[in-house]
Amino acid sequence: MRKLLNTLYVTTPDAYLARDGENLVVRVGNEEKFRIPIHNLEGVVCFGYMGASPHLMRLCSENNVGLSFLTPSGKFLARVSGRVRGNVLLRRTQYRKADNRLESLEISKSFIIGKIVNCRTILGRGIRDHSAVIDCDRVRGVDALLIENLLKIEDCDSADTLRGIEGNCAKFYFVALDDLILRQKDVFYMHERNRRPPLDNMNTLLSFLYTLLAHDVESALETVGLDPYVGFFHTDRPGRPGLALDMMEELRPYMADRLALNLVNLNQVNGDDFYKKENGGVIMKDDGRKTVIAAWQKRKQDMITHPYLNEKIPIGLLPYVQAMLMARFLRGDIDGYPPFFMN
Repeated sequence: MRKLLNTLYVTTPDAYLARDGENLVVRVGNEEKFRIPIHNLEGVVCFGYMGASPHLMRLCSENNVGLSFLTPSGKFLARVSGRVRGNVLLRRTQYRKADNRLESLEISKSFIIGKIVNCRTILGRGIRDHSAVIDCDRVRGVDALLIENLLKIEDCDSADTLRGIEGNCAKFYFVALDDLILRQKDVFYMHERNRRPPLDNMNTLLSFLYTLLAHDVESALETVGLDPYVGFFHTDRPGRPGLALDMMEELRPYMADRLALNLVNLNQVNGDDFYKKENGGVIMKDDGRKTVIAAWQKRKQDMITHPYLNEKIPIGLLPYVQAMLMARFLRGDIDGYPPFFMN
């Protein structure tokens, strides 16, 4: 298990990362802005185009530190990793199950059940905490649709059908999410989920948080020896971390959506943190990204009781726990993969 809360986020677009001995050094121009021993890090996420020196990439690789490059808007570009490690037998089992249609479908069902249940919990909390100011009938109506689709999963016999169920639920859920945006409605709203590029502030905020979550989930899967690029629900595609995307499905509502709502409803981000490009895409400004990253890191320190393990863990450990449970399932230590259900 890796340490948590020691991921370095470099948000200055013109920063350049270099190696000095056993230290990572961040430079802007000829000026050194930051320095940290490599053994204090488990991951580096760089938002910008200047990049890093090959010597630093080697240092990260030798110390098993993930080094990811994203555009200033948060779009994933590349990840540098060292030699493949981990249990080859575990990976072979993963590949065999991914190639088996029925086994792959059963695992996929777990991810989607976790996602829909957690989406329902988000809506339920909205009704419980803000019944006086939201359209409860509309939210309850969406909740009923989620239940209706949830009940279909058990008899679902194909991946395409399951994708249809997931797509319907996502569409319903994001419409209801708009009701849970209580403040700044003139600049934050959710009429539909859009991306590549996101076309409004709320979609941009969600996309950025999903990018942060994807980095953590991918690192967690690699840590336990799984291949994050071979998924069960998301089909193989070059450069797409299918298993990381699978596992994100159940974690998005709890780790990302809930945080996005808090950031907006508590006025921690506002319309000035975003700007619209000529093509209609909305970008988050550097100050806005710093605010979101600080909130993300703080959120990961909050403690919860994991419902399956019945142990207290930091929220930031969730991707690692779920990756560990997936590895235990693939090894045959437990009968099925237990998705995470938020309380």
